[in-house]
Amino acid sequence: MSESAGPESRARILVVEDDPTVAEVVTGYLERVGFAVEHAPDGVDALRRAGERRPELVVLDLMLPGLDGLEVCRRLRAEGPVPVIMLTARGDEEDRITGLEVGADDYVTKPFSPRELVLRVESVLRRSRASAGAAARPVLRAGDLVVDPATRRATRAGHELSLTLREFDLLSYFLEHPRTAHAREDLMRRVWGWDFGDLSTVTVHVRRLRAKIEEDPAMPRLIQTVWGVGYRFEPGPVPVRGPGPGHAGAAGHPEGTGRAQVAGRAEDPGHAEGVA
Repeated sequence: MSESAGPESRARILVVEDDPTVAEVVTGYLERVGFAVEHAPDGVDALRRAGERRPELVVLDLMLPGLDGLEVCRRLRAEGPVPVIMLTARGDEEDRITGLEVGADDYVTKPFSPRELVLRVESVLRRSRASAGAAARPVLRAGDLVVDPATRRATRAGHELSLTLREFDLLSYFLEHPRTAHAREDLMRRVWGWDFGDLSTVTVHVRRLRAKIEEDPAMPRLIQTVWGVGYRFEPGPVPVRGPGPGHAGAAGHPEGTGRAQVAGRAEDPGHAEGVA
């Protein structure tokens, strides 16, 4: 039995799936480990049920009759934060990325292992409930960027940022570990709680986060790319220095190459090594 099959596993899960067989399997596995599960066969019914009683997490099929999963996700997110895991039969990376960009916290591609889905649900719920023990964590600041883990609020220049669950956790992690190069694998392990998964998930969330906190997302100053490694958060203004043996970036680069990006472009760090 799953490790989360205790009191906290009584979380209410809304499964939105039009295929009766898939819905039965998903619902059965989630109920077996102790979750309280409700099923909606289409997007309209899902929005109605969510409006009547807000679920703690939504498992949402991308290809639904009428309102598709992307539109349902947008409307759910517009009503307030709720973790969403998307199910999709599509193998196209663009569809998966679009799902993440409209606010989904994770996705699972059909055909999938029900056990894997349960693990993903548990992981997302653990992260969403982490705020319950966040009262003792201090408010995090970097210039005009303020993140309060206790209230799960983030502001930039006094304006509140609309962040998804993962975006908030990722930003908090960056502020807690500034000026350190983080590999995407490490971020997936520390922020998502996964030991495996599609690294493009991290890339998409970094891109979305840059769009919300950077003055110019195409020339990021806060979340910088470290080529061949991952990302580094720089809390203060970063001067652009010329190359040389005394270059500050060289000493701190985890691979000792001295090629840490300072104010350059915002591409996926894996491109330097041929990672898609």
